[in-house]
Amino acid sequence: MQPATCNMQMSTNQRIAQLLAETADLMEIAQEDGFRIRSYRNAAAAIEGSPEQMADILADPRRKLTDIKGIGKGIAFVIGEIVERGSFERRDEMLTRYPPTALELLKIQGLGPKSIGLLWEHYRVSTVDQLEALCREGKLRELPRMGQKLEEKVLRSIETYRRGAGRFLLSHADEVAQSLRDWLSQVVPAQRCHIAGSLRRSKETVGDLDLLVESENPLLVLDRFVASPEVGEVLAKGANKASALVGRQQIQVDVRALPSASLGAALQYFSGSKEHNVALRTRAVNRKLSLNEYGLFREGDSTPVAAATEEDIYGALGLAWIAPELREHSGEIESAEQGTLPTLVELSQMRGDLHMHTRESDGRGTLEEMALAAKALGYEYIAITDHSKALAMANGLDEQRALAFARLVEQVNREGHLGIRVLSGIECDILRDGRMDLDDEALAALDFVVASVHSYMNQESGEMTQRLLRAIDNPHVKAIGHPTGRILLHRDAYAYQFEEVATACAAKRVAMEINASPERLDLHASLIRGAKAKGVRFVVDTDAHHPRHLTNMKFGVGMARRGWLEAADILNTQSYENLRKLLRP
Repeated sequence: MQPATCNMQMSTNQRIAQLLAETADLMEIAQEDGFRIRSYRNAAAAIEGSPEQMADILADPRRKLTDIKGIGKGIAFVIGEIVERGSFERRDEMLTRYPPTALELLKIQGLGPKSIGLLWEHYRVSTVDQLEALCREGKLRELPRMGQKLEEKVLRSIETYRRGAGRFLLSHADEVAQSLRDWLSQVVPAQRCHIAGSLRRSKETVGDLDLLVESENPLLVLDRFVASPEVGEVLAKGANKASALVGRQQIQVDVRALPSASLGAALQYFSGSKEHNVALRTRAVNRKLSLNEYGLFREGDSTPVAAATEEDIYGALGLAWIAPELREHSGEIESAEQGTLPTLVELSQMRGDLHMHTRESDGRGTLEEMALAAKALGYEYIAITDHSKALAMANGLDEQRALAFARLVEQVNREGHLGIRVLSGIECDILRDGRMDLDDEALAALDFVVASVHSYMNQESGEMTQRLLRAIDNPHVKAIGHPTGRILLHRDAYAYQFEEVATACAAKRVAMEINASPERLDLHASLIRGAKAKGVRFVVDTDAHHPRHLTNMKFGVGMARRGWLEAADILNTQSYENLRKLLRP
């Protein structure tokens, strides 16, 4: 958070966008001019979504940053400062008024910038520890527009936040891993650099990264790794392994260089999970074998029974190969022994995306831009599902706009110029009492209605259950969006009777969504398996708000695989014609 000198990381679009957004937050804490705050936020969104690096445009005398929509002369000057020295004057000034730790408070649910400003003004609170102490002393409720309920909510949110400390979103871990693979490919082919650990298992969040590199020259690989511009502190470096903190969020990465002959054993061992590995080692011992990261061995014999491939390891233990996403010691070993493992869905089998937003509500792309991006991914169809009117801050659609949109989609499909089928849809809010946010006439005109909860998430379990059941009863609802409402590392799921709701979805032919947004990944694996057992069908959607978000589908597919789903369990693996037949009539 402190002003820093310029380096290769500082000049990336993501870093520039981060600094602008954080400064806007600090300005909002200070209750400064709303127009300037919006200009910073708009510029951050434009930069984050730009395919071109701002530093490259600045270096080209023929180009101007102001040609990018959302970037004016003032912001262009600021970007130049960031690229030159890693910070800018306005940010530095704000950091003299508020400590950088104040931004951490924005991660606590229930607090906004104005509330944080009040905390600083009255109590000089700027850290999570100080905030917790204030709440436990009952002093938060003494501030204007705050009370005991908010105090309790903040304490719960602090607990959630701390549980996530040291954890990273799957998308961030994947981005770092892919960047390092590209960097290491200068000394070893990219296909010989393997991702292991919880990232390989598609776990919702990860604590660190494991990379295994096949090489007969370990020193060359490890020297290349620690020389990466993304590497910060080098924690350790030996003959075959190096560890370092990498990227702006300082995730720990362990790189191991090893010969191809033992790759399978190492990949199995370092992919985990711990519980799965313990069960495998116990199985090996029962067969008078021992299993470690170097191979599977007979007692007293240093020559491995199996080591080169995972298939060899599992086969020698009398098991079918088990996909990494299933390795959580939740019945996969028994299924592998009995030959009943599912044929898990593959990303290549996804034929459409049924939840995304455009500029009509809070998205960053037009209908045409979203459709063409989906077509480039090989999809046959998409559904545009902008928000409904209850989300006023997202410019949600009312009945009139929803009907106009349905007519527009009909016209687009008739013309066929996009080369992809578009379904008219909406993400319709489930109101507090379970009614839908739009009337039945409007919903009936749309092809795909996703019903979602966005408000009053602190309802009692019974009340929330009835709310969801009423929404499922609506004949126009095709799917329940992000069904638990969780935001990873930020907000827990809301409470309701999941089995009752899943049973109703199966009976009414309402799909449950697996939301692929890395911040959500909702549903999680155990709920997916439970819903499948009830006969529920699923849709895997990205909830994209920008064309580039469509590539997040891989994270949703990873969650589906963790939930033991096959292609037949997921509606949008079907052709358009079959999809229409399978949707709730």
